[in-house]
Amino acid sequence: MFRNVAELVELAQSKNKKISTIMIEQEVEVTGKTREQILSQMETNLDVMEKAVERGLQGVQSVSGLTGGDAVLLQEYIKKGTFLSGEILLDAVSKAVATNEVNAAMGTICATPTAGSAGVVPGTLFAVQRKLNPTKEQKIEFLFTAGAFGFVVANNASISGAAGGCQAEVGSAAGMAAAAIVEMAGGSPAQSAEAMAITLKNMLGLVCDPVAGLVEVPCVKRNAMGAANAMVAADMALAGITSRIPCDEVIIAMYEIGQSMPSALRETAQGGLAATPTGRALEAKIFGLPLLKK
Repeated sequence: MFRNVAELVELAQSKNKKISTIMIEQEVEVTGKTREQILSQMETNLDVMEKAVERGLQGVQSVSGLTGGDAVLLQEYIKKGTFLSGEILLDAVSKAVATNEVNAAMGTICATPTAGSAGVVPGTLFAVQRKLNPTKEQKIEFLFTAGAFGFVVANNASISGAAGGCQAEVGSAAGMAAAAIVEMAGGSPAQSAEAMAITLKNMLGLVCDPVAGLVEVPCVKRNAMGAANAMVAADMALAGITSRIPCDEVIIAMYEIGQSMPSALRETAQGGLAATPTGRALEAKIFGLPLLKK
């Protein structure tokens, strides 16, 4: 039904439907399942996301010891009321971190679009619900809107860190979340596309350099910043701000940047933060390896 963002927006506008509705209709057409079956499957995903956030906010620790407990620290900081940025924004950051800390602790999460970027979409969803008070159906629609934009990225660029760097993972997730936030807040399909574009173009070039090859450092905190990016971009789009570069062109630019990235910066743990002295020392400690000096 649609191959890119321009076609997605055109479909939504011409049929006077939300992007989430267009995505649901496409899923029905492609899979042959009923609308009820499609919605039920997404509701299961929503429940997995919610449980992961709840578990992370109780405090978890990864086996490696690299990550854990930061989501709790942020919630405690929010309660003090001394924060400088917005409460909902920080809540989104905390819940994004919570999800990825659960992932690092070998818990169950829902890849959106990948495990390494799984915190951004649920983090923002369960934060904005405090202000927007969505029904369960609207929360499910949020995920379909995010999925529509993720579908476009996956089919025109990449959502893989190994193929395109972290811009393809957390960058895509942040763009997906921003677009979904806009729809839930009552924005237009075109504004959702603008939010996606604004978000993604500000994460272009982000490398994938996991310390010790684990999806923990800097992955968890990148989800935090992806959530913050999504929240701000959504507000910008809702304010009427547009991206001078169309969303589809931003996605293609992301793909081309990913293709030009050295392999050392694409999930191989051979460059970037993974190759710093501390990164190598942590790797040696975790795996019981001798520390090789340059």
